[in-house]
Amino acid sequence: MSGRRRSSMLVRLVAAASLALMVAGCSPAATATAIPQASVTGSPSIATSLVATPLVTTPPATATSRPSIFGRPLITSIFTADPAAHVFDNKLYVYVSHDLDHNNASTQNGDQYDMEDYHVLSFADMDSLPADLGQILNVKDVPWASKQMWAPDAAFKNGTYYLYFPAKDKDGIFRIGVATSGSPAGPFVAQKDPIAGSFSIDPAVFVDDDGQAYMYFGGLWGGQLEKWQSGTYDPNGVEPGSGQNALGPRIAKLSADMSSFDGPVKGLAIVDEAGQPLSGDDHDRRYFEAPWVHKYKGTYYLSYSTGDTHNMAYATSDSALGPFVFRGYVLPPVAGWTTHGSIVEFQGAWYLFYADNSLSGVDYKRCAKVVRLTYNADGTIPTIHP
Repeated sequence: MSGRRRSSMLVRLVAAASLALMVAGCSPAATATAIPQASVTGSPSIATSLVATPLVTTPPATATSRPSIFGRPLITSIFTADPAAHVFDNKLYVYVSHDLDHNNASTQNGDQYDMEDYHVLSFADMDSLPADLGQILNVKDVPWASKQMWAPDAAFKNGTYYLYFPAKDKDGIFRIGVATSGSPAGPFVAQKDPIAGSFSIDPAVFVDDDGQAYMYFGGLWGGQLEKWQSGTYDPNGVEPGSGQNALGPRIAKLSADMSSFDGPVKGLAIVDEAGQPLSGDDHDRRYFEAPWVHKYKGTYYLSYSTGDTHNMAYATSDSALGPFVFRGYVLPPVAGWTTHGSIVEFQGAWYLFYADNSLSGVDYKRCAKVVRLTYNADGTIPTIHP
């Protein structure tokens, strides 16, 4: 074939290809793609195959498309953990501890977790990552505290927002303090003394439908809960073992001022389905730390960490005062040592907030995350595998 005839055929083939592409462009499923230069200058068979083969393309992303926030670090500018989620004024606020970006030696008492302050994250919806509203309280602004601002919680009542937090006092004993603000975003001002009669860590405050508020708290090992079994601090106290009942979290009614206990601190029982207390050596089910209480269809749910076995377990009750019956696991072990979470309903759906160490690979440099949570028809919670 002469060069002129070949050139004429190529022109016709390219024109036919252009027409086919224009027709295909009328369909939302196809978008015109530029023909590579080699197709024009190569053999006629290449150009013919371009016309005969349907184009398979991906529609361009729209300006409104966003990646899912689920299972991702909620923020990456700082390390965050112990997320406590609450809906205030139709917005979702998550109060987090702030893991410092430095290197520490790890101990069983958790000395490596030497946090100094708290932040709050704010969500307008669950389609976008939250805004970090900044620091809301620092240990230097707490008169009675010396160090280790561990997992916080928050509550609202009588026009005031309350931030509850544990810290070691000047004697190295964990106490629980309270700070107040006129805004859920803080900043919060700490009271000069810890709550009288408080001890250990991980305060979680639940306000029931009748307005009564309860604080659940306590953590083993570094949280010192086992050192309070006699009612006073015993530095030699040890966790119960085989043949002994496991320690449960502590519960106290909060007074109307939300800043003091209304009556004595009591133990909260967690039992098996036969009503028997869990054994101290049942580390797959026994309470270790990180209590959280929420209510769903009239049933009270207590979720908590099993500590050294790294599960987030849950139990249910007909009363905020328990006893709570062990039901299963909300979350299996995640990357890192600790499992501390919260469960909240927001805009008609339920969510689990938790943290792992996937951002750093270091147990004490964690990142808060969120996933959807659902319920079975019988009220049980399917285990989440994020």
